[in-house]
Amino acid sequence: MKKLLALILALVMSLSLVACGGSSEPAAEKPAEEPAAEEPAAEETAEETPAEETAAPTDVKIGLICVHDENSGYDAAHIDGLKTAVAELGLDESALVIKYNIPEDETCHDTAVDLAEEGCTIIFSDSYGHQSYMLQAASEYPEVVFVADTGDMAAGSGLANYKNVFTNVYESRYVSGVVAGMKLKELMDAGTVTDPYIGYVGAFPYAEVVSGYTAFFLGIQSIVPEAHMDVQYTNSWYDPTAEGEAANALMARGCVIIGQHADSTGAPSAVQAALDAGTVAYSVGYNIDMLSVAPTAALTSAQNNWSVIYKATLEKFLAGEEIPTDYAAGSADGAVMISALGESCAEGTQEAVDAAWAGIADGSLKVFDTSKFTAPEASDGSYVVDADGHVTSAFGLDADGDFVNDNGEAIVDGAFVESVLRAAPYFSLRIDGITELN
Repeated sequence: MKKLLALILALVMSLSLVACGGSSEPAAEKPAEEPAAEEPAAEETAEETPAEETAAPTDVKIGLICVHDENSGYDAAHIDGLKTAVAELGLDESALVIKYNIPEDETCHDTAVDLAEEGCTIIFSDSYGHQSYMLQAASEYPEVVFVADTGDMAAGSGLANYKNVFTNVYESRYVSGVVAGMKLKELMDAGTVTDPYIGYVGAFPYAEVVSGYTAFFLGIQSIVPEAHMDVQYTNSWYDPTAEGEAANALMARGCVIIGQHADSTGAPSAVQAALDAGTVAYSVGYNIDMLSVAPTAALTSAQNNWSVIYKATLEKFLAGEEIPTDYAAGSADGAVMISALGESCAEGTQEAVDAAWAGIADGSLKVFDTSKFTAPEASDGSYVVDADGHVTSAFGLDADGDFVNDNGEAIVDGAFVESVLRAAPYFSLRIDGITELN
């Protein structure tokens, strides 16, 4: 009954706002490089109209919906990122209301409604499967801003209070692949390994995962061009047992380095156990530094600095400015990085990493450079290849909801541009050299 009443009140409020011709839409993130000269102007405006400025920092209440809790590296990164952003903005941590272990089902909608009823005026969710339920809640509470952190539905929603944000994690995936490639080359040069065989534990066959493992693979191939990779899906974001079993299955096939897009320490732990038992195997993790569970097997992890995304979004919100419908930030903004290099990394790895970051920064290294990979012809028309298999044209967006990209040219200056047409990844090409096992 409480939620029904809240819905009726929200609809009445929405109609009254329309009648007044007003909008309270908050908003967007300014680029990090924006000149600081505009800051005094904002302060001058605040002095002229103090009533408009007094409420924001003290009265704001922020909600976060987590698919798991701090035991998941992915969720921990979001929780820490939001807490860091709140602290940097001078807000008290009591402004945060965090809901843990919220599944990707109707529970998410109910939780979003509860947060809105508790007084949260901006609500984030951290998992891809939350987005449709966040969208439903956004339609019911037009005065509240809803941000699906890894979603892709904002642009087509038609709702001014529904947003998507993400990081350019493909950059850190690529650089972590360089780390793996250096180790693979060392093993091959020493004669320890003859087959440059890589394994990857993936959660789901979504574009987010495909984009990440492809970037990782291309980073490896920048060092060892003949490398090939198998991907084993777990069909779960967080399942330590399944992730460990997938890693073991890949190592049993002969994979010597295991990457991952999964949220637990299951795969790195399995790789460490195998290494301790005499198997040549190393791990590249995700979200968190894996050295605590794989001290000699872990090479590095691809990481997101979510505080950058949260701070940028909240700055706009607190200032009453428009939050972009889609916002993404990468290494140039400090939003992605890799963790400390493990003791088993090959000599020269740091120099190779530094060179890769420098190339990304100055534009000389394009992660999805179409000259660096080939793909079979597309049966669904989502991309076009030339006679040599190089992609010459590719769509990045799905305009009609059939899960096939059919809109938005993504090939620009000889490279597939990721997280430009929208915040969330949309690279879903299956390139040569990578095999999905299930």
